[in-house]
Amino acid sequence: MHLHKITCRKMVNFYRNVFSVVPRSKIKVVAKMLKAIHAQESKAAAKEKAKQVAQTLHDMKLKEAAIKIESGMAERLAYMDFPFEHWTRIRTNNVIERLNRGIRRRTRVVGTYPDGNSALMLVCTRLRHVVGI
Repeated sequence: MHLHKITCRKMVNFYRNVFSVVPRSKIKVVAKMLKAIHAQESKAAAKEKAKQVAQTLHDMKLKEAAIKIESGMAERLAYMDFPFEHWTRIRTNNVIERLNRGIRRRTRVVGTYPDGNSALMLVCTRLRHVVGI
């Protein structure tokens, strides 16, 4: 299993996809249900909870949201195949966001660049530092 497949869809994006087909008045209830899925202690428990949530959404006449959960849950729970200590880092893309913030901070200090290659060199230098090359 490759990490890029796991992190390709942020949890926030998954939630937004589900919320896009949920009436505004029900978003808080659905959000609690989604959080309950990810709060489970094992992948098996999370899958079972996802099935319960999908059934509840079907009962609430939110069929499209239920379908999105059923179809996207295998991908969303892939992070649970790894040791528990790594779950938070894998299921979100905080590492990428932190890297982007670091690059943004450095570009603000420098201001403008004489050409695109200068900006690209800054980004590559930061990536090398993070990777440890």
